[in-house]
Amino acid sequence: MAAKYSEKIANQRKDYLHKITRELVENNDLIVIKDLKTKNLLGNHKLSRAIANQSWRALRIILEYKCEWYGKKLLIVNPFKTSQICSKCGYDDGKHELDIREWDCPSCNIQ
Repeated sequence: MAAKYSEKIANQRKDYLHKITRELVENNDLIVIKDLKTKNLLGNHKLSRAIANQSWRALRIILEYKCEWYGKKLLIVNPFKTSQICSKCGYDDGKHELDIREWDCPSCNIQ
C-alpha cells in the first residue's frame, strides 16, 4: 500500500515538472536559473525535507533537454553574491540580511 502511494506521489511530481518546464520553455527564449548546491541547503534541518521534495535537480535536467529540443537558451548562473551585485552595472552593495530581496543600486539607480 505504501509503495503504491509513494509511486503515485512520484508520478504526480514528474507530471508537474514536465508541465511547468514545457510552459517555461514554450513561453521564454531565455531561462536563467541559479546553480544552487542543494547538498549544502539540505544541511538545514528545518528546510531539508521541503527542499528534497521540490526535485530541483530533476527540474534542471528536464529544463536542459527541453531547451535543447525547442532551440531555447538556458543560462545557469553562479549563485555567489547574486543578491548583492547589481545586474546592470556590477556594483557590489555588500552583505544583505535575508529579508532584503530587492534593493536600489546607488550607482545606476536600477531596482
